[in-house]
Amino acid sequence: MKKYIFIISYLLFATAVIFISGCAPVKPTVKPEILSAERLVDKLEVNRRRIRAFEGTGSLIINSDGVENKALFKITLVKPDSIQLSIMGPFGIELGDAVVAGHHYIFYDALQNTAYEGELNENVLKNIFKIDLPFSDLMDAFLGAVNLTNHLYVKPTKYSVDYDKYILTYIDSLNQQKDIYKVDIRQLGITDYDITNLSGDLLFTGKYSDFDLVENVAVPYSVNINDSQDDQTLSIKYKTIIVNKPYIHLNFSIPTDANVIKW
Repeated sequence: MKKYIFIISYLLFATAVIFISGCAPVKPTVKPEILSAERLVDKLEVNRRRIRAFEGTGSLIINSDGVENKALFKITLVKPDSIQLSIMGPFGIELGDAVVAGHHYIFYDALQNTAYEGELNENVLKNIFKIDLPFSDLMDAFLGAVNLTNHLYVKPTKYSVDYDKYILTYIDSLNQQKDIYKVDIRQLGITDYDITNLSGDLLFTGKYSDFDLVENVAVPYSVNINDSQDDQTLSIKYKTIIVNKPYIHLNFSIPTDANVIKW
């Protein structure tokens, strides 16, 4: 009998301990500082410019002119004007390299062992990367960044805080355009970027998610861009990302036995 009384007493004691532990006060969560619109835009732009060198691997899907292109890739970017995109096949075999440095480009087709090189222009960019974007926008797209330079000294038309998001709205009557940015309050990463006309028709949208803080900058591992005006989309899923390391640099040279075509 004493044995059973001991067991019952032990169970009651254990239950009481668990109950008391469950009632222990929870450490309050520190609320993030709510920034003014001016300080928020300043911080976002400083963070964008803080990434000077970038290297990532993953997969991408580009839809342009009704054609879908899928690939595994490695991207290397060194600001202000250098980018190397390597397209990978099974077992990590490189199928091709697109290199842009300053005003010069090289596109190397490994399967044909043929290199094309010449002076950079918008048509070349579109042919190489299969998407029609200015070079600076292309770099920002791979970085998962949004250039806010034009808004640094302009007050937003509307500014609000909705739960865990800042919402910035800029209306440009001259260009009949509305820009809307949603920013994560804690990580200060832009999660949504929408451009509409003043009738509300969606022209361009960017969605950024799966953020990681790299050198205190929120870097998205998932980037989805939809350019409705030009009927093109870009989807990027990063597996690895490295930022601002001294060993990040473009590393490509045309093989000595390659057929070189000057454009």
